[in-house]
Amino acid sequence: METTLRGVGVSHGVAIGEVRHMGTAVLEPPAKQIPAEDAEREQARARQAVDAVAADLNARGNLAGGEAQAVLEAQAMMAQDPELMADVDRRITVGSTAERAVYDAFAAYRALLAGAGEYLAGRVADLDDVRNRIVARLLGVPMPGVPDSDEPYVLIARDLAPADTALLDPTLVLGFVTEEGGPTSHSAILARALGVPAVVALPGAGELAEGTVIAVDGSTGEIFVEPSAEKKAQLQAAAAQRKAALAASTGPGATSDGHKVPLLANVGGPADVPAAVAAGAEGVGLFRTEFLFLDDSKNAPSEAKQVEAYRQVLEAFPEGRVVVRVLDAGADKPLDFLTPADEPNPALGVRGLRTLLDHPDVLRTQLTALAKAAEGLPVYLEVMAPMVADRADAKAFADACRAAGLRAKFGAMVEIPSAALRARSILQEVEFLSLGTNDLAQYTFAADRQVGAVSRLQDPWQPALLDLVALSAEAASAEGKSCGVCGEAASDPLLACVLIGLGVTSLSMGAASIPYVRASLAKYTLAQCERAAAAARAADSADEARDAAQAVLSGE
Repeated sequence: METTLRGVGVSHGVAIGEVRHMGTAVLEPPAKQIPAEDAEREQARARQAVDAVAADLNARGNLAGGEAQAVLEAQAMMAQDPELMADVDRRITVGSTAERAVYDAFAAYRALLAGAGEYLAGRVADLDDVRNRIVARLLGVPMPGVPDSDEPYVLIARDLAPADTALLDPTLVLGFVTEEGGPTSHSAILARALGVPAVVALPGAGELAEGTVIAVDGSTGEIFVEPSAEKKAQLQAAAAQRKAALAASTGPGATSDGHKVPLLANVGGPADVPAAVAAGAEGVGLFRTEFLFLDDSKNAPSEAKQVEAYRQVLEAFPEGRVVVRVLDAGADKPLDFLTPADEPNPALGVRGLRTLLDHPDVLRTQLTALAKAAEGLPVYLEVMAPMVADRADAKAFADACRAAGLRAKFGAMVEIPSAALRARSILQEVEFLSLGTNDLAQYTFAADRQVGAVSRLQDPWQPALLDLVALSAEAASAEGKSCGVCGEAASDPLLACVLIGLGVTSLSMGAASIPYVRASLAKYTLAQCERAAAAARAADSADEARDAAQAVLSGE
């Protein structure tokens, strides 16, 4: 009998296939004592396993490239954390086996993360994956990971670690469903980059029996269990219709009455550029530069290395717009040479621009490298700072850009509610705003972006979040300046229309989402988008806002 479940749709498309569950390693090794003379051997075994897992994660990152590479390299650093390894050595010295010492040391670190505020608690899934890989290697059991199958399937997991998501084979994995995660979790972001339909935050997903046929609608978040032939045909027809609309929609982004909406790509490095160009991106709206700094957590990359990487991206968009975000370190992206190790709540501490202003030499080197990378190119370079809180922050960043001789537009990211509330003041110092809706939602609702239990508060359709977007866009319009969105909200085709109706001037997203958004905008006039935006803001919940906007745009 057909039943319907609902999670959070995070990656467009429809997948119909049999359920396969993610394999897991043995989670808890037996507790047994070793003689003191074996301690040195066990410590060597632990170090070898840790190094092998870190090397595997880095290799997976090199294969995946782009955003996935940065995430996996961060996991590799987590595996080799010196404090963790010191704890492992200590536990072996007092009689634990290597595998038990790793298990217990990671458990203690896990408890610290879980209690260190919701932002860091979101890293627990990544930590568990690293632990399982090390323990599996020590025990000689299969690594956790995607199941072996010769036939295509729909993957079900409690959560997907970056190492698994990054290398999913789209020819075999038709789509995936997870119990945990949220619309801006690593799994969601990487699913969109892969173009694989995905639904997250689905309670009870693990109870779906192996081999059950399900249909996954990554746009609506609906899961149809044992769908009827009629439902399958209906979903497949809708998917074919969407595909035809995508193929027919080409060229620059615009509403049906010709209001131009530049559609830009979010990239994590040179590896993401080909997909952005293929999708018809009109430039880059968010160039995350963290990937360069995650290669070595103890030292900043040289100016020459930065120039080379930046120029590769800038050259790909001649006469296009490329918006570079300077290093956003801190919170879940700690760097030994920059971020404090003992902050009680890093998400609310020294991160983003605050970190760079505390280390002006790092900021100066990056800005100088950007200036040199853009020399002689016709690209329209724009540089923005993350985590700007007020006008003083904006002025400090603009002054640093000028001091570095950077010939570009300077901008501020709006990720903190204070920046949205005082956007007009901030615009006295910078030339554009870019809304990072992922963090803006996190800080507006005190809801960690990685925690599935609070995913409803991470929904970018929340009317309070739309109010902050509108405030920022209105301030930019009043100052004659631009206000884009580079958060994951821009990748929702329906919400994209609402954002334009709120006054947003450009949208930036993962390359795979650009055709969907282009096709959606082309169906409606600017006036329709404005009416849909007003209806969404008048609602009292995310679901009501989505339904109200849909009703306006469908003419109901």
